[in-house]
Amino acid sequence: MPTFEYVAIDPAGERKKGTVSASSQRQARRDLRLRDLLAVELKEVAPRKPRALSLHGHVSAMQRVQAVRQMAALLQSGLPVEQVLIAVASQSTRAIQSGLVLVLERVREGERLSSAMTLAPALFTPLIRSVVSAGERSGRLADVMDELAGQLERAHQTEQKVRAALVYPAFLALMAAGMIGALLTIIVPRLIEQFDAYDAELPALTLAVVSVSRFLSATWPILLAVFAGIAIFLGRINRWPALKSRMDSATLSLPVIGPLARTVASARFARVFAILSGSGATVLEALSGAGRAAGNTVFEAASEEIAEKVRNGGSFAGALQKTGVFPPLMAHMVLSGEAGRNIANMMNRSAAYLESDFDTRSSVLVSLIEPAIILVMGAIVCVVVLAIMLPLLQINTFALQ
Repeated sequence: MPTFEYVAIDPAGERKKGTVSASSQRQARRDLRLRDLLAVELKEVAPRKPRALSLHGHVSAMQRVQAVRQMAALLQSGLPVEQVLIAVASQSTRAIQSGLVLVLERVREGERLSSAMTLAPALFTPLIRSVVSAGERSGRLADVMDELAGQLERAHQTEQKVRAALVYPAFLALMAAGMIGALLTIIVPRLIEQFDAYDAELPALTLAVVSVSRFLSATWPILLAVFAGIAIFLGRINRWPALKSRMDSATLSLPVIGPLARTVASARFARVFAILSGSGATVLEALSGAGRAAGNTVFEAASEEIAEKVRNGGSFAGALQKTGVFPPLMAHMVLSGEAGRNIANMMNRSAAYLESDFDTRSSVLVSLIEPAIILVMGAIVCVVVLAIMLPLLQINTFALQ
């Protein structure tokens, strides 16, 4: 509805300025007369293009999951979308509240929920918008939102579980690095000074440790700056798609981490595809949403490759297998689902198996990290101690002779 800026005179003769929404100038003048205002100037304001919301604060993954879960629960209780947005906004943080209020305004103007969500991209990711859009088209918005909330919760729980399991090994690794660094840069140089009074030739191991010690003592500020730069670079690598693609491809090629990354990305792909496909989305739409949800550009490119082959009449299972990205088990299950015309169900089963496999592998890996760190630290300390003891034994031998 058009908006008009006006300058009007009230019954007291004072000039008033403001805006009024009306279908036409004539309707705007009528509305002003109903307010006892006589319009002197009236002009239509050009509609502003909707802008993406700049949230007041950070929206964490957990807050996003809670918001989607609350919306799903309220929609399943039968509340209309407007009341759901109001209810969730009333008990959310300022960042989420500001996003939901803007979405609410667009919904009240007749816009679809999935379209209005684009104004709050920090709160509603492309995956959420895709699932909501499919749910609106199928008329199963409440059920689809509930499935989406379950998927987001599983993904968040897996991430939190891995992070929690890695806290102690990371702390242990940091402490080990600090102790070894202090040993090489503070203790070793002082002990080596004691050997300068003797003319005995130092063993090769001792010379190697001394060289490492001197290198670290001279360059530790530079090394810290380099490590900090690498950390910042990895944190912002998403800004460079080409580098992100190479990094994702390299990650999948790593010996131990690669299979884990492939498993979790495949599970996300399968789960989201099942949600979208089950909510009425076409295979191509489900592939697009699942590819983005995988969290890996290699899988996103593979989903586009599969979509192209399916668009040309190819087999979905065959195209999935030819990418060489997904686990063979998934390809076989999709083939079975394609034959029985129930791909969504087979995708759900694949996701459940892959999620269980990831939990088992990650638990074993995390349980091995701690003893591995202790063994490496012990080996380094033994080498340093041996490098110090060898000259002492050599000096004692010379003294006895």
